[in-house]
Amino acid sequence: MVSIQQMQYIVTVAEERQFQRASERCFVTQPTLSMQVKKAEQTLGNQIFDRSRSPLELTEYGKELLVIIRDVLTEYSRVKLLGEQRSGIYREQVKVGIIPTIAGYMLPGLFQEWMRDLEGVELIIEEMKTEEILVALEEKTIDMGILAGPVHQPKWRTTVLFHEEIYAYAPTIKDETISPFDLEEYHPWLLRKGNCLRTQMIHFCELKEKSKQGWNYEGGNIELLVKMVDLHGGYTLIPSNYRDLLHLKDVVRIHSDTLKEYPAREIIAVSSNRNPKWSSMEKLVRLVQLKYYKNGEDQLKLLSWK
Repeated sequence: MVSIQQMQYIVTVAEERQFQRASERCFVTQPTLSMQVKKAEQTLGNQIFDRSRSPLELTEYGKELLVIIRDVLTEYSRVKLLGEQRSGIYREQVKVGIIPTIAGYMLPGLFQEWMRDLEGVELIIEEMKTEEILVALEEKTIDMGILAGPVHQPKWRTTVLFHEEIYAYAPTIKDETISPFDLEEYHPWLLRKGNCLRTQMIHFCELKEKSKQGWNYEGGNIELLVKMVDLHGGYTLIPSNYRDLLHLKDVVRIHSDTLKEYPAREIIAVSSNRNPKWSSMEKLVRLVQLKYYKNGEDQLKLLSWK
C-alpha cells in the first residue's frame, strides 16, 4: 500500500501541478518527489498524473484517487491529534476563510472574543472570495468558510449564522424606502467582479448590461464605494452590519416592486462533515451567532450569491 508520505506528495503535486514547486513545498528534491510518486503509481497499478500535459493534470483515475487520499489524510490527522492531546503538547490549528464583505466588520467585532474563548486554538483567518473558499474546502486547505449562502453540498456541514438586510447608501434620496425601479435613475457603484455582493446587487436591482456603459469604476471594498457615493452621488449597497460599523445615517431600505420584501443575505459557516476540529469551530460559530443573530427577521428576501 502507498505510504502516508506518498499520499501527501500526491496531494501537493495535484495542487501545484508541477513537480518543482511541489518539491519546494515538501522540502525534498524534485527527483526524490518524482520517484516517490512513481513508486505510488506502480504500487497502485495506475497512472495518477498525465505528464504529457503542462501544467500537470490528474488522470481520471487520479481524480477519483485524490478524493480518497484526502479522506485518508484527514483520518490520519485524527490519529495524530489523539496522541498529541494525550501527551499535553497539542495546540489545535483552525484555518478559516471569510469573504471580504463579511470580514470587514466581523474581524474587528469578534476577534477579541475569539482569542479569549478559543483558548488553546491557533486561529488562522484569510480573506477569500466565495469560489476560492469552496475550492479550499474541497482541497481541505481550510477547515471552515464563512460566506453568503446558500451552498448545497451533502458532504459539507452548513450552519446558518444570521440574516443580514441589505440597504442602499444614497445621501441624495430622502425617502425611507425605495424600489429597484426607482433606483434606475441613480448611478450604481459596484464591487469588482468576484464579489458575491456585486452579483446580488445586479440581480435584485435588475441592472442590465446596457446600463453598465456609464460605470467608470468598480471598487475593491465597501468603504471606498461609500466615499465615491459621497463625492459623486449615486448609490451603493450596504449590508446592515457595515451600516452600523461605518455609522452611516443616509441609508434607504429597498423593497421589491410586487411585495413588501427587503433584500437580505444569509451568512453561513461551511465545513467538512468529518472535520475532527468541529468542537473548536462550533465555539467560533456560537460566538458569531450570539453577536449577530437577531429575532424578528421577517419580510426578508434572501438573495443568491450566484
